[in-house]
Amino acid sequence: MDNFMNMGRQDQEAFLMKPIIEQLKQSGGQASTKDLKRAVVESEESIPANVLTSYKTSRNGRRYLPFNYAFNFAVSNLIMADMLERPKLGIVTLTEKGRLFKGTGTDLSKSFYKLSLPLWQERSRNNKELKQTTNNVKENDETDSDIEEEWKSNLLHALLNLSPGKFELLCRALVTKMNVDIDETIGTKLTGDGGLDGYGYIRTDDFRTARVAIQAKRWDPNNSVSSPEIDKFRGAMDKFRAEYGIFITTSTFTRDAIKASRAGTRVITLIDGDHLLDLIAKYELYVTKKVITTYELDDFFEEEN
Repeated sequence: MDNFMNMGRQDQEAFLMKPIIEQLKQSGGQASTKDLKRAVVESEESIPANVLTSYKTSRNGRRYLPFNYAFNFAVSNLIMADMLERPKLGIVTLTEKGRLFKGTGTDLSKSFYKLSLPLWQERSRNNKELKQTTNNVKENDETDSDIEEEWKSNLLHALLNLSPGKFELLCRALVTKMNVDIDETIGTKLTGDGGLDGYGYIRTDDFRTARVAIQAKRWDPNNSVSSPEIDKFRGAMDKFRAEYGIFITTSTFTRDAIKASRAGTRVITLIDGDHLLDLIAKYELYVTKKVITTYELDDFFEEEN
């Protein structure tokens, strides 16, 4: 099968439609677009693991994720073909037609284009008429998705410019926000801490406390974390008798790394670059919320280490 990144834009959209339906079936028929996107990338070997953090710069200087365009259009195509519906913002649901579909990707794209092309053409005409009759509509109006991609790109760039020690500090701060009590004596030195970048304790119920090991890798998004890194981290967990592991990176994880994290009796939680940006926003960690979909980076990223 051709590598997804070597396909034309329309071919990418057509390719994604069937995995989107399959992953929705596996998740019970409904999912957030964010979770669905991640599931599709993980399930399709022809899609590079780093597409969720591979930003590009447009001619007007805006940074964007090319994969988002193909994925979002594929979802829109399926909605137009009555395979999906969007009950509310950020959520998609299979329709009866989508649930019953059992054909190939080629069958799906053919049936879609018969239904959707006239709708796209009508939408294009309506947009042109709106631009001609409305003076305050600009050619390059920003959408919520564009704004979100831009601030996330800025945040990822800032994370990559942190020193290794400061990135580890941020990761420990994040894990603290997630209710882990950090041990001040283990994993807080840059060297000589047995392969850990943090260690702590979390109460799993009213009386039981579990040991948590933390690994932080500030890696280039094009350099995915592989399974040997997971095995090495699990060895460090053994050394300190940790029941849980959290592996955080600015990059992504290979499919073998994901499998390795789920093997054995202790599953390791993986937080890749895309998920890390979401968590920093969720806990407002060194970022300040400005509007619904964007954040302003605090001085933490600008100050000397």
